[in-house]
Amino acid sequence: MNIFQSPTFFRYIKKVDFKFKTEIDKQILLISKDPNLGEQKKGDLNEVRIHKFKHSNCLYLLAYRFIDDELQLIMIGTHENFYRDLKKYIK
Repeated sequence: MNIFQSPTFFRYIKKVDFKFKTEIDKQILLISKDPNLGEQKKGDLNEVRIHKFKHSNCLYLLAYRFIDDELQLIMIGTHENFYRDLKKYIK
């Protein structure tokens, strides 16, 4: 399985600390084992799945899509304005 990061995802990852990066790696490993782990969105975002996880008492959302044998990591962040920014990035 190939895993690709969008530029938005990569920029976010560069800014976080090591402990959070290891947690994100764990979550990506879980997603790669079971691509249907996240919740399938509807409407404009129907090709995207959202995986939610907690770190340091804060809820994070990880947007991804699975096409053929390829996992595309689109965006990660907190809930505030997440879906609005995701729609802008997808369209």
